[in-house]
Amino acid sequence: MGAGLGLALSSAGNDVTHLVRSDRPAPPGAGLSVGGSQWHRAVAASNIVIIATPDAAIAHAAAALRALTSLRPDHVVLHLSGLHDRSALEPLVGTGAALGSLHPLQAVSDPQAAPERLRGAWACIEGDERAVASAERLARAVGMVPVRLPPGSKAGYHAAAAITSNLTVALYAVATRVAGEAGIDREAVERMYVGLLRGTVENIAAGGAAGALTGAIRRGDAETVRAHLRVLAPADREIYRLLGREALEVARSAGLPDAAASAVSKALEDER
Repeated sequence: MGAGLGLALSSAGNDVTHLVRSDRPAPPGAGLSVGGSQWHRAVAASNIVIIATPDAAIAHAAAALRALTSLRPDHVVLHLSGLHDRSALEPLVGTGAALGSLHPLQAVSDPQAAPERLRGAWACIEGDERAVASAERLARAVGMVPVRLPPGSKAGYHAAAAITSNLTVALYAVATRVAGEAGIDREAVERMYVGLLRGTVENIAAGGAAGALTGAIRRGDAETVRAHLRVLAPADREIYRLLGREALEVARSAGLPDAAASAVSKALEDER
């Protein structure tokens, strides 16, 4: 994400310098790259410093920045963690710099794809007021949509992001395995279910969860739910039950009649 954001910012006309442990070039088009011997000068010449390390290394990176003695009160320091807030930069409090975080709510695995992938993505921001204002400007510079997070919300926000992205990938893996165990060709499975997933995402974007939900639970088809449960292995059956209960609440909010909802609820608890 650090390399990708640097490339996006550079592509948008910003001067970007990457601070790296050993001398190596920055990604093509992503600005300059400098080793440790030049960090002091690079930080002194900057206005904003972004820490783009794994979460466990943020405090260490902040301490290393403080040891440079080149941070000024007019600096802004941001980190990119989705879980941690401003407090992860505690070693920098005495510098007077404005501290905060900017988390692009997007999956970026290839830095070269970042300028396009980040455009239109949400950027979740918190911290000192001046840090938040700078983070908003950075987000808008690369086409992201900034949103301020309230104090104490980062863990819940990040858990929701993990459910949306990471656990959806895991759920997709479960679904394709179940289909493969039913005898469907593995190559076909990979193609057909990703198309279904893509359509579902488009429906969510158009109408939210209640408008996007289809299938047996939304219809109140209790017998189909029972048929699904009968063919699933015990562990997969529990996944279906757990998510089925959540889907049933969505179906109720979308107008599923009480009698049909009760029948589905009973089906989800049967076949133990």
